Amino acid sequence: MTMTIGDIAKLLDCEVQCCEDRLNSEVHTACGSDMMSDVLAFVKDQAVLLTGLLNPQVVRTAEMMDIICIVFVRGKKPCDDVIKLSAEKNIVILSTSHRMFEACGKLYESGLHGGTK
Repeated sequence: MTMTIGDIAKLLDCEVQCCEDRLNSEVHTACGSDMMSDVLAFVKDQAVLLTGLLNPQVVRTAEMMDIICIVFVRGKKPCDDVIKLSAEKNIVILSTSHRMFEACGKLYESGLHGGTK
């Protein structure tokens, strides 16, 4: 199952922080983690990353793993530097008030699953 980033934004009641022009991009898998080492072990395929970490390393990790969208959970909003870096890397940034567990569950229920190993 694939979803668009716009579908995810709507499902999770997200605020778009940058790269709004990419909301029609398809996402095939999802990963939820606050540990970037776990994200590096994740199999990538036009994925979305859900996290509560707000540092630039999240964007750099997403870039390395071909993750096209980052959803910051628990109402967290990135600083301008993170938004600027994400815009430079063409990675969509979304923010949701949902907790990570709930946000991942909503995506899973809607048919978006994790990658295979």
